[in-house]
Amino acid sequence: MARAGFTAISSGKIKFGKDGRWYSDDDLIPNRAIGRLFSRALQVLPDGRARLELGEDRADVIIEDTPWVVTAVEGGPEQGFTVVLNDETREPLDPATLHVGAGNVLYCRVKGGAHEVRWLRPAYYDLMRHAETGPGGEVVLPVGGRRIRLTATA
Repeated sequence: MARAGFTAISSGKIKFGKDGRWYSDDDLIPNRAIGRLFSRALQVLPDGRARLELGEDRADVIIEDTPWVVTAVEGGPEQGFTVVLNDETREPLDPATLHVGAGNVLYCRVKGGAHEVRWLRPAYYDLMRHAETGPGGEVVLPVGGRRIRLTATA
């Protein structure tokens, strides 16, 4: 007999999209509270697979790009920046891990450097308002007295 409850996750294909939203069988899960719950419960296993574990319910998760995304950035060039992730955790941005990937998408490393995360556009634009153009035309981000050159990776 099926168990009742909104956390029954084993009934379909669960995906975390590059847009920072959750999907079940390719249909958007519109309830933001469930998305927050899933983001907090997400585990990345040592073999790289992603998994949700909610009580007795367990389901593998398809990760479209990165397991978490940066939804906001706080702080400024003088004191440094804090990234806010979709699981609502906050941590200092390690500017040395910033890089630009395919499609001009910004990435950095979080959770003790263990995971790469994609920046959603609002957070990206908020950070880039502090950027400057370097002598060779490159994009430079001033942080704590340092000038971090944002490099593109393919």
